[in-house]
Amino acid sequence: MSRWHELSGGFRAQRFPLLVGLFALIFCAAPTPGDIGGCGQKPAELDSDTFFASKEAIDCQNCEQCGIATQACNIACNDPDHYPHTFPDQCLPLVHDGEVCLRVLLHTSCSVYGTYMADHAPQVPTECNFCPEPRP
Repeated sequence: MSRWHELSGGFRAQRFPLLVGLFALIFCAAPTPGDIGGCGQKPAELDSDTFFASKEAIDCQNCEQCGIATQACNIACNDPDHYPHTFPDQCLPLVHDGEVCLRVLLHTSCSVYGTYMADHAPQVPTECNFCPEPRP
């Protein structure tokens, strides 16, 4: 047997465990079932006071930056007593849900944000629709 075959055979033998390890890493390092989208966070109920205070600040900031002059913007900026502070009954969103919602609100264009703050039939971003109303 030539010297080349001896060297290449040994090299292949050394690579085999590395390839098996790489294969195992790729297929075993996936998230556990049920953790998809959770980013490893433990489920925790979203605190309504913290969420709505943050959302109110984002709404007011976007209303001012985008020049949106609706009653909803006026409430967000000037009348915190009338701004919502609780979730509907039986609605228990998680902290991760609130984070995703606030992130969407922070990165929404002015034209779309205007639809969220409309006085008549305001739109709700899908990411913020924690407990949708049942359809009739």
